Amino acid sequence: MSVESKSHDWAGKKVFTTGEAAEICRVSQQTIIRCFDRGKLQGFRVPGSRFRRIPRAELLRFMRDNQIPLDALRGGRKRVLVVDDDTEILELFRLMFERDDRFEARFAASGYRAGVETLAFLPDLILLDYMLPDINGDEVLRTLKEGDSTQHTRVIFVSGVIRENDIERLLALGAEDVVRKPFDVRALLDRAAELLGV
Repeated sequence: MSVESKSHDWAGKKVFTTGEAAEICRVSQQTIIRCFDRGKLQGFRVPGSRFRRIPRAELLRFMRDNQIPLDALRGGRKRVLVVDDDTEILELFRLMFERDDRFEARFAASGYRAGVETLAFLPDLILLDYMLPDINGDEVLRTLKEGDSTQHTRVIFVSGVIRENDIERLLALGAEDVVRKPFDVRALLDRAAELLGV
């Protein structure tokens, strides 16, 4: 069975066999087993057998580190996390993403919630308000770039009050873009699609 025909099955799966991982990554099962045995791909062995199992987050990390497209594992939709403490902005984005089947979106209104969602959801892109009540954008960006499973997550900052030298610093730290409020939601969605290649 091809990867494309099984992509829907992969989207909700939490743990993978070496054969499934090989099919998703489009490599041989022996390659996956070698990576597992050499510690390049973490997982666990089924008690009482030689069977190896790979958790979803670890397979995503391995694929990102080796520039393997994530589409097969995610059913083709790109994951976006929107973080803003303004409920009206969150609702605006919720409506936009509900109408656009290229994306799967989740939403958070605080830095703490964003951290929880990021680890659970592993977004491809975060649309991030620069000034949140409990944390600022610099800290969020540094944390993302230092994490094994999040270092490739793209970030577009959205801000109502931001200075030119702040923008330069955020771009130097690894942000993809900085957009000032008020903004054109459609244009921001198009920018997200451009960044993620959809």
